[in-house]
Amino acid sequence: MEKPLTILGIAGSLRKASYNRGALRAAQELVPEGVQLEIFDLDGIPSYNQDEEQNPPSRVSLLKSRVRAADAVLFATPEYNYSIPGVLKNALDWASRPYGDSAWDGKPVAVMGASVGPIGTARAQYHLRQCFVFLNMYPLNRPEVMITNAAERFDGEGNLTDENTRRHIRALLEALAKWTQHLAEGRRAAVSRA
Repeated sequence: MEKPLTILGIAGSLRKASYNRGALRAAQELVPEGVQLEIFDLDGIPSYNQDEEQNPPSRVSLLKSRVRAADAVLFATPEYNYSIPGVLKNALDWASRPYGDSAWDGKPVAVMGASVGPIGTARAQYHLRQCFVFLNMYPLNRPEVMITNAAERFDGEGNLTDENTRRHIRALLEALAKWTQHLAEGRRAAVSRA
């Protein structure tokens, strides 16, 4: 049996009832056949401190190892003050350090986000995509999943109940799986030509 493709899901919120955590839980149910989605919780990761990057805290080492083990990454980000939350930026920084030892390097990545507002984390998602340039991640451009008016799409326990949104997340996961396989095939072809 072929090893399943593994996507690591990371929510940019520490709030237990976060809509973005709920979106990741829904994504676990919606992955295509042959794909699994594991969720990594950013809770417990301390603020980035360059003095500690050579000997990082154990939670940071775990983050880096989980990112490296995954075939692709899926971020679910809220939008705070027109940008990504500090907890998510902190995780990006820790896992990219020390210089030359970035766990993000070369990873296929997709983004989604949920917000109670009408634009569904668009600005945060675009800021996150800017980070991917330096991190040398390979973002999936489409489909975009911006979950607007999230309070109407999730129940009181944070479960995604809106079928249209579930379809969009399923399409995102299918596209990420294809994108990840496409990049892997390109790498194998480049190695065989070398």
